[in-house]
Amino acid sequence: MYSFHSSSELVKLAKKHKKPIWEIVLLNEMSSSDKTRKQIVNKMSERITVMKEAVNKGLKLSTKSVGGMVGTNAIKLSKGIQKKQKDMMMSKEALLSITYAISTSEMNARMGRIVAFPTAGAAGVIPGVFLAAQKKYKFSDKKLTEGLFTASGMGMIIGENATLAGAEGGCQAEIGAAVAMAAAALTEMRGGTPDQCMHAASLGLKNLLGLTCDPLGGMVEVPCVKRGGILSVLALSASDMAIMGVESYVPFDEVVESLNHIGRMLSPKLRETALGGLAVTKTGQKIKKRLGFKDTLNGNADLY
Repeated sequence: MYSFHSSSELVKLAKKHKKPIWEIVLLNEMSSSDKTRKQIVNKMSERITVMKEAVNKGLKLSTKSVGGMVGTNAIKLSKGIQKKQKDMMMSKEALLSITYAISTSEMNARMGRIVAFPTAGAAGVIPGVFLAAQKKYKFSDKKLTEGLFTASGMGMIIGENATLAGAEGGCQAEIGAAVAMAAAALTEMRGGTPDQCMHAASLGLKNLLGLTCDPLGGMVEVPCVKRGGILSVLALSASDMAIMGVESYVPFDEVVESLNHIGRMLSPKLRETALGGLAVTKTGQKIKKRLGFKDTLNGNADLY
């Protein structure tokens, strides 16, 4: 009754039953599992708690990551917002989104506890966007939990019709999915319609199509951590545009289809193997050597 396999089906269900997207996703989970509404909601609300714990802990730590490439930037940003806010171009909320996202990703790089939502590598976007929005709009944790259901619905669609794995589709699949999920959820939490949610998701995802997954030394650190912070702002932008009436000319389902096609076309060297892109720069080679990995097999040939 509440099953969906595409964004168009999800929107039709929301309109037919006159319910928000988050509730359709919840009802779908109830119909496909043996859990009660309360059990499912409580389990999802635990994710909000873990996200907050990761952000808060990350803002207090300055220890380096396992690979030694990240670990100090969340604190720098937090202090910078307090001291230099008047000199910054972006709003405080946008800077907080970046800070919270990086704090989460740095915790992941330290092997700390985070919510892999939708993946560990892209785990910073949702908490960055959600917790910054909570600061601005005074959202309750209940509202954030509802937002996670909306985000989950978008992730389900991407996962079924394309992929959420960087190893299969490049970083467009991981960070692209996270941005789309965050943009749709934020839009609904702000009072947007189901159609506006899909436009927000499309605006976010289609601007990341083709993004490679090329981590230095194969570690989820560079460029992953800062990428998540910076691109959390893309979710804010996409939501703002959708709320103001801007529509994506290409429907979300078609954007997801494109993601799938592009992922298949990407060279395996650009899909989390650390055999191309930034991973084989001089800096990337130094990191590999320091971590005890062999240089790429073909030297400079891996650049092409």
